[in-house]
Amino acid sequence: MSQSFDPSAIFGGGAGGENPMAGLLAQAQQMQAQLLAAQNEIAAAEVTGTAGNGLVTVTGTGTGEITSVTIDPKVVDPADVETLQDLVLGALEDLAGKRDQLAQDKMGPLAGGLGGGFPGLG
Repeated sequence: MSQSFDPSAIFGGGAGGENPMAGLLAQAQQMQAQLLAAQNEIAAAEVTGTAGNGLVTVTGTGTGEITSVTIDPKVVDPADVETLQDLVLGALEDLAGKRDQLAQDKMGPLAGGLGGGFPGLG
């Protein structure tokens, strides 16, 4: 005698039973919504990097777009271009570090939440 396969025997659900897979799906959908919200917040954020105590300022978005560069005129010396180049590079590095920290602050808790239910993602 052959019996038909009943998935509720494995996953629960069916006659009066709660389906644990539905709960997992709801949790995944909630995490996806939180991830999208965090990505939008990062994209809308303005991040500023500085060097030389504010002599050079670089502003950009959380997604990496550079939107402005400000250089104090007193640091512009044609005889010492290397210092200005170093300050611009330092401001860009500061901006990148702050952008990475913003992403970690917004996405870190969400990425950590994946490890609990999905093997290989933690």
